Amino acid sequence: MTEKYQGQHQPAAGKLGFGLMRLPLLDPNDDASIDIEQTKKMVDVFLEKGFTYFDTAWMYCGFASEGATKEILTDRYPRDRYTLATKLHSAYIRTKEDRDRIFEEQRKKTGVEYFDYYLLHDVGHDNYGKFTDLDCFRWLEEKKKQGLVKKIGFSSHDSADFLDRILTEHPEMEFVQLQINYIDWENEGIQSRKCYETAVKHGKPVIVMEPVKGGTLADVPPEVEKILKDYHPDMSVPSWAVRFAASLENVPVVLSGMSNMEQMIDNTSFMSDFVPLNEEERQVIGKVVEKINESIAIRCTGCSYCTPGCPANIPIPKYFSLYNADLQETADKIWKPQEEYYSRLTKTFGKASDCISCGQCEEACPQHLPVISLLEKVARYFEK
Repeated sequence: MTEKYQGQHQPAAGKLGFGLMRLPLLDPNDDASIDIEQTKKMVDVFLEKGFTYFDTAWMYCGFASEGATKEILTDRYPRDRYTLATKLHSAYIRTKEDRDRIFEEQRKKTGVEYFDYYLLHDVGHDNYGKFTDLDCFRWLEEKKKQGLVKKIGFSSHDSADFLDRILTEHPEMEFVQLQINYIDWENEGIQSRKCYETAVKHGKPVIVMEPVKGGTLADVPPEVEKILKDYHPDMSVPSWAVRFAASLENVPVVLSGMSNMEQMIDNTSFMSDFVPLNEEERQVIGKVVEKINESIAIRCTGCSYCTPGCPANIPIPKYFSLYNADLQETADKIWKPQEEYYSRLTKTFGKASDCISCGQCEEACPQHLPVISLLEKVARYFEK
């Protein structure tokens, strides 16, 4: 954390944020059946350890998260004990009146007069026009002027170039929320590093989401776990992922969707007296990434020799990297972001199914990959 972000953007305490999207449930088949009593205990531990940042959204937990926030947090603690963030998603607004209707409903559901952080939710190629047409950026500025929001920003699952466009066109945005973790850091489809560097270029702090990639980096292969445990026998596997994100200088908060007390106790234990990764630990993570990537389905190196002159304008390496990343996810995840990244890329580029089998890409590929058949596989996977 650099000095210029302290006070200005840093929440009241701690770099760990409590993401209220993957809460403990009474019925594992019902996302809205939040175990309120268990979650209250987790909130108590979180605050007792000195952390304050809570992140919810309109549709989280089957639309029950914001209401649960009132029960587990805002009805139980004074307003100066916590920092609360929520979001406006484009899927639920059709008119300018919808913006205020949802915003007022969110204040009622959460029980607060104002939000510390408010985001335009998941801004991307497919909905940027809607946010713009409905004047949501200026609307959000007005909420800040009215004292109903303290900090305004947006989240995004899109390319670094698109992020650069948003931040260039809307310098009034004060922060950005991005998917950042060590396995996506150099992924050409997700572009964690490039997006982070774009935010740094624009002087915007980054709130990190998906540091453990929805549990994927907690449930790693045995050989990967051995690498981590050999270096730090007493540190949990997911702690490496959270610390990787928290060690980035321009990151004031790392969100973790904690779904049981064990995860809460683990996260707060190593984040209470947070120590950034040292050089040796970074090298260990490098070995982990190499080991995980050894099992990737498509061994594309991302050289992009295949893309110049492609008659269908298909970003082949990006699609391959998204396919690989999706296969690395845990099987029980309800939502995985790769499909969204893929969909947004198709707004600018050709789809995998647009391939005309001209063979130019296969002639150019230094890895001699059967690109045409692999694109067919990617198309079946993402365009089903």
